[in-house]
Amino acid sequence: MQPPLRASKPVQLLLASIATSCGLQQLPSSPHATGARHARAARAVMLANQASVEVMVKPDAPAKPNIGTEGFPDYMKSKRNLYPRKCDVMDEIENYVQEQIDDGLLLNQDKAWQPVDFLPDPSTSSTEEWFDEVREMREVAKDLPDDLLLVLIGDMVTEEALPTYLTLLNTLEGTDDPTGAVDTAWGRWSRQWTAEENRHGDLLNRYLWITGRCDMRAIEKTIMRLISAGFDPDTRSDPYRGFIYTSFQERATKISHGNVGKLAAAAGDSKLARICARIAGDEARHEKAYQRFVAKVLELDPDGGIIAYKDMMQKQIVMPAELMDDGDRRHENALYNDFARVATDLNVYTGVDYAEIIAHLNDYWGVDKISLTSPEAQEAQDYLCKLPRRFTKLAERGQKSLAKNPRVARKWSWLNDRET
Repeated sequence: MQPPLRASKPVQLLLASIATSCGLQQLPSSPHATGARHARAARAVMLANQASVEVMVKPDAPAKPNIGTEGFPDYMKSKRNLYPRKCDVMDEIENYVQEQIDDGLLLNQDKAWQPVDFLPDPSTSSTEEWFDEVREMREVAKDLPDDLLLVLIGDMVTEEALPTYLTLLNTLEGTDDPTGAVDTAWGRWSRQWTAEENRHGDLLNRYLWITGRCDMRAIEKTIMRLISAGFDPDTRSDPYRGFIYTSFQERATKISHGNVGKLAAAAGDSKLARICARIAGDEARHEKAYQRFVAKVLELDPDGGIIAYKDMMQKQIVMPAELMDDGDRRHENALYNDFARVATDLNVYTGVDYAEIIAHLNDYWGVDKISLTSPEAQEAQDYLCKLPRRFTKLAERGQKSLAKNPRVARKWSWLNDRET
């Protein structure tokens, strides 16, 4: 509590008001009047001191987050060269984006989990205790199957390519962060989302390093090559296409991490299972946010939103680690294809999952119930409604084909050239 202000300079206006109420203005100058004036003055001071007990300095109200770029110089405003109508829609939902941030779809940064919470921490234990914890982790991890480790490494490499995903967000017109620190809801979302995602690669990287089962230098070279190669999911600076992509991809990532965690638990590594479950939980929150953003787009611009959704699904979703490269398998996404085959064989992420994500998005956005006006949008709606069944059939056919063609054992630099 702040101390009350006494009847002094800070409350001169209050004294003047009390003095006026007590008749101290324009008093006569006779001796009798002077005595009365002194009495009134004494009473005024007494009232002022009593009143001052209740005079408090209120703390400043918390500043409300800024919404929009009105009053910003031009260089701080989002690009709107290609999609002015879509940029207007994204402006309209910016308040909603801030509400999602305030309601917990991004974590309180002071309370958010950190990678050190899941791993032995040398700063909170003696050297010998820390070594004991590390030995225990390594003892448990030595029994993890190599194919499970491969999928975990691929997931970690994907997470570590985070710089390319922030770059993607900043290509989207109407929602980009032109300076890297612009004070808008969209800018706050992209930076805080990135900060949360950054923990995923850090945690998985440290876990794998502690296990001693992997060639970390080979893995780090893969990460470096992947970031250098870049990433183009064909969103074309279109905010609609961009958030449709992230709606899909966050769900896919959640499925993958969740399934790896289940396999880790079955292999007896409860620590890795807990790590994967926590990361999957983050992806679930992020998935929910992006899908809500697109739902708002479909409310405000149903025709434009449906057409963008159909375009993204028609060309199919590009996986973010498609260009991973270990130096040996550089042609035609060979390393990614080998990694994806292992993930499919373990049922970590399959073509059936891909089809089920489309079905989920159709259901969440109510694609079959949206009222559309243009023939192009209506045609896109019809295409999307038929798509889950079509992809499910393709996925089931593909799995039967894979079952007839077991994968060929290959050496993996990530695993010190062990074959699997």
